[in-house]
Amino acid sequence: MPARGRGIIYKAANSLDVSSLFCLSLCLATVYRLDGMRGITRYVLGQLAAATIAITVALTFAVWLTQSLRLIDFIVNRGLPATTFFSFVALLLPSFLAVVLPIAVFCAILFVYHKLTMDSELVVLRAVGLSSFQLARPALIIGLLTTLVVYSITLYFLPISYRAFKELQFQLRSDYSTVLLQEGAFNTVADGITVYVRERSSDGELRGILVHDIRDPAKPVTMMAERGALVRGDAGPRVVMVNGNRQQVEGGSGRLSLLYFDSYTVEITRLQDTPQTRWRDAKERFLPELLNPDPTVGDEQFRAELAAEGHQRLAAPLYTLAFVLVALATLLAGEFNRRGQNRRVFFAVFCIAVLEGLSLAMQDVASKSSWAIPGMYIAPLLPILVALAVLAKPPRRRATNQMPEMAAP
Repeated sequence: MPARGRGIIYKAANSLDVSSLFCLSLCLATVYRLDGMRGITRYVLGQLAAATIAITVALTFAVWLTQSLRLIDFIVNRGLPATTFFSFVALLLPSFLAVVLPIAVFCAILFVYHKLTMDSELVVLRAVGLSSFQLARPALIIGLLTTLVVYSITLYFLPISYRAFKELQFQLRSDYSTVLLQEGAFNTVADGITVYVRERSSDGELRGILVHDIRDPAKPVTMMAERGALVRGDAGPRVVMVNGNRQQVEGGSGRLSLLYFDSYTVEITRLQDTPQTRWRDAKERFLPELLNPDPTVGDEQFRAELAAEGHQRLAAPLYTLAFVLVALATLLAGEFNRRGQNRRVFFAVFCIAVLEGLSLAMQDVASKSSWAIPGMYIAPLLPILVALAVLAKPPRRRATNQMPEMAAP
């Protein structure tokens, strides 16, 4: 072996016992197979990328599963096709990723660097002469890339997807055939008008219709039909019934009049007043609309909420970088411990939980008081600076016992 290789082994052996020399030799062979620092970066970066993707998919699926339960009602009770359901889920995906990606990168860094430490690979890399920043380079690369991705989500993909989601939701709720007339239930579609539908086909046709009209209490009317549909007319929505009968009871005499019909229409004029436009939420608006809202938009409190949402979109991606640096500072700082790094991992998780809670709290306070807006940026920037200072500090080296000189004979 070359003299340089022997020197590295002797240098690393000072901090390891004899039982670890075999593992050290294997790790050194792995290091020498890599093409210098670039090869080491690619080696660690590949593991981080794979772990990040796997954790992101798992967390996104878990969040998607919990959130999609709210949308099952549109399919089970309102007869919407599965394609519409998946459209809903796809439009909610950016809002999931904006929350999941920072946590996924943090978990990936904890997993990969903890594994490298337990396998003594980081010990060997330090023995070669790599600093904490050099060891952290792969994580910083993936952290910066993830931060840019989160910025693209919060500034563009989130508002455009959430706006499309709310538009689709508004259209479905305004669709009388899917919302107002649910099968197997008595639906009060207007004051004094109750409609019952036994079954609704996939093409919107209604079967087994019963309409009870008491808008004139002195002359209540009950209509039944084999089939029909709810359609929109010039005067408003109306129920068109086919092949049924109309029953009316005279209030004074109590006499029942029965009329059979082939086609009959019931106007529901009250629903004409249903608003066809809606107010856009803060999440649907782009950054210029949030930071510089029209003075005529809402009241002072609503404009404060818009400003808080805008600054949150600028500050939230910084937490990705904060999570990355907190994980690196807790795992790379200090001496190697053969007993493991469980305490450091738990401490890093605790710090991230505090930062997550602080992020939500600062946005809530900023929506009520503008003085809290600078705190939305200080909250992620302060741990970033502290973590950088910790990484810049050279690690303490354990003092080694020198071999005593042998006395001359």
